[in-house]
Amino acid sequence: MLDNLIRWMDMPTRYFPTYPNDPHPPMKHLPLPLLIAALLTISLGPVVRAAEWQPAVGPLKTRWAKDVSPTNALPEYPRPQMVRKDWLNLNGLWDLKLIDGTATRILVPYAIESALSGVMKHAERMTYHRSFEIPKGWSGRKILLHFGAVDWETKVSVNGKELGVHRGGYDAFSIDITAALKVGGAQDLTVEVFDPTDLGGQPRGKQTLSPGGIMYTPTSGIWQTVWLEPVAEAHIESLRMVPDLDGGCLRLTVEGNGTVEAVASDGGKQVAMVSGAAGGELKLVIPNPKLWSPGSPHLYDLHVSLKSNGKITDVVTSYFGMRKIAMGKDEKGVTRPLLNGKFVFQVGPLDQGFWPDGIYTAPTDEALRWEVAEMRRLGFNCVRKHIKVEPDRWYYWCDKLGLMVWQDMPSVNSYTNQPQPIDVPQFKTELMSLVKNHWNYPSIIMWVIFNEAQGQHDTEALVAAVKALDPSRLVNDASGGTDKNCGDVIDMHNYPGPGSPAPEENRAAVLGEFGGLGLSVDGHRWGGPTWGYKGTSNIEALTRGYEKLLAKSWELKDKPGLSAVIYTQLTDVETEGNGLLTYDREINKVVPERAAAVNTGKLPPVPVLKEVVATSQLKAATWRFTCTAPAADWFKPEFQDAVWTAGPGGFGTQSTPGAVVRTEWKTPDIWMRRDFDWPATKSGKPVLFVHHDEGVEIYINGVLACKADGFLSEYEEMPLTPEGLAALKPGKNVLAVHCHQTAGGQYVDVGISTEMPAAK
Repeated sequence: MLDNLIRWMDMPTRYFPTYPNDPHPPMKHLPLPLLIAALLTISLGPVVRAAEWQPAVGPLKTRWAKDVSPTNALPEYPRPQMVRKDWLNLNGLWDLKLIDGTATRILVPYAIESALSGVMKHAERMTYHRSFEIPKGWSGRKILLHFGAVDWETKVSVNGKELGVHRGGYDAFSIDITAALKVGGAQDLTVEVFDPTDLGGQPRGKQTLSPGGIMYTPTSGIWQTVWLEPVAEAHIESLRMVPDLDGGCLRLTVEGNGTVEAVASDGGKQVAMVSGAAGGELKLVIPNPKLWSPGSPHLYDLHVSLKSNGKITDVVTSYFGMRKIAMGKDEKGVTRPLLNGKFVFQVGPLDQGFWPDGIYTAPTDEALRWEVAEMRRLGFNCVRKHIKVEPDRWYYWCDKLGLMVWQDMPSVNSYTNQPQPIDVPQFKTELMSLVKNHWNYPSIIMWVIFNEAQGQHDTEALVAAVKALDPSRLVNDASGGTDKNCGDVIDMHNYPGPGSPAPEENRAAVLGEFGGLGLSVDGHRWGGPTWGYKGTSNIEALTRGYEKLLAKSWELKDKPGLSAVIYTQLTDVETEGNGLLTYDREINKVVPERAAAVNTGKLPPVPVLKEVVATSQLKAATWRFTCTAPAADWFKPEFQDAVWTAGPGGFGTQSTPGAVVRTEWKTPDIWMRRDFDWPATKSGKPVLFVHHDEGVEIYINGVLACKADGFLSEYEEMPLTPEGLAALKPGKNVLAVHCHQTAGGQYVDVGISTEMPAAK
């Protein structure tokens, strides 16, 4: 085994590809002894245990990681809309060589940066290698090699013969390898990859070489399933399915050479059949079609066969949904997106599609299905797939479980201080591939071309190009970016929000991002500080805040006429803690039943607040404060604060939204104390009434009553901890507050109210 490893390590430099305009050419080939020494220094494991595999130890993992193994790495057929009986999955252990000389084994299809790959390190260049054998029953047929996705530039060779180069990190591609195959025996497959991440001008979404904030660990190399498939010379190359409700049919185009027969069935019973020449549009007339919608995601089965010279040469199975998405007016004349001719208020999360153990790749298909089902359980009817593209099976589950999808195009130059020249032709190429690869999924209702002006260019022309390519769906020109008065919607972002643009004559008003309520859950964090756009103290506080935001969103539906809202976000991602779920998908940070109720328009009654301990919002309250770190017992009732400065609240800078600044505070920290009287008899539940920026700790009589990260842009109620609630006593009490600020405007003010249930 060591001899084989040495021979592989001694591959010539040509196995590290060079590409035009590459700012980082490959290193010269190191002498063999140095390579061996480097490998043994890095880890003896690949040498003595090459056949074994263990996931790397990452900061966090999901429950599905335990189901991943070299013999069980995404074993499902990866292309559910064009299924053939014969295929060979090439997922599993491959040899891997990195540009720095590292030689190891990797579990495909998990990216090299992921824990599940077993490697968990980044490399700009890498070479994958494995052998395979063609099943005996495949003789006499062409052999296609399929890649679900490889990031970013891929050169494929079989038995030393280079067969092609593909550029694009998110789209599937196939290569006919027949001419390079040997007669019988093992076939040698080499896949060379170059991925510049944010050092290039290609689409990359949220990937960066410097993760932090809203940018995350990159994905390099193979990150979706690799598989082989035998086909006849005359075979089905692709399907194009367009549901036509007005015409009562499915418009079907089958690319290939020969005659097509297509049969639609429902529950095993044939409902339609059509035949005709491949390459032309055929109409499958569907009598009394059952419509696809989130409430009833009905799918029809499709069986397509191709004949050449009177003989069936290829058969694929597929499915389709009968649904129509179009712009129109509601009964009040407001421009709306209409699903099957009716306005449906769309409520969904922003879904970034990152996983702590697989990065871009979910550990298992069950993990993908679970997450879509969880969105449905939370009452969402749509989702915005945020500047990332998923494997085909994710869209299958959205089709199956009934979730409308806004599909973003991955952006160029996402949130970088050193933007690269945009590869304009490549962006359009990948955008067109995105549409073509996914235009058969009924769940996808809108293409989002740009996000927040990241790499935005040629907006009007690209909108027109997408519209021409796929007129059956809506197009969003720039979600939260520079609106160019084109496309079907006008999309604003508003944190924490909500808010709404005004609907236009031909464009609907949508809120493409808002929310960002943050909550860090110990034991379920990526590591390091976790942040949110607006901090909350616990699940109850986050749930209450979520209910308020969504209730306001439903109010905007009628005035000014908001048509859809996208809440940030479904899960935490690395150090970003604004998720409804923790990054490992173990903890739901909202009460699911309450979230589902408000997501579907069942709004909670608004409680009545009665002020007991006044804030300084309307009238100044006097506090004692210091901006110099005090003694450790500063929050206890017996602490002597007479030497602290006395001043009126609130404390902060005038630039802070929603602030009523009466005493300027510009330092990173402030400590505050005040006495207050609590009535002997009271009605209602005590709650804090707070405005803070950023992290805040609030004590009552020396007991921690509330702790929250992030910031608020207005005064809001926050629940007391059970201990803080118990610490309240009739008569004199002490309120102590510490607020910490790192950047931007700042403000803190605290009061206490009682909350009475709303009148029914």
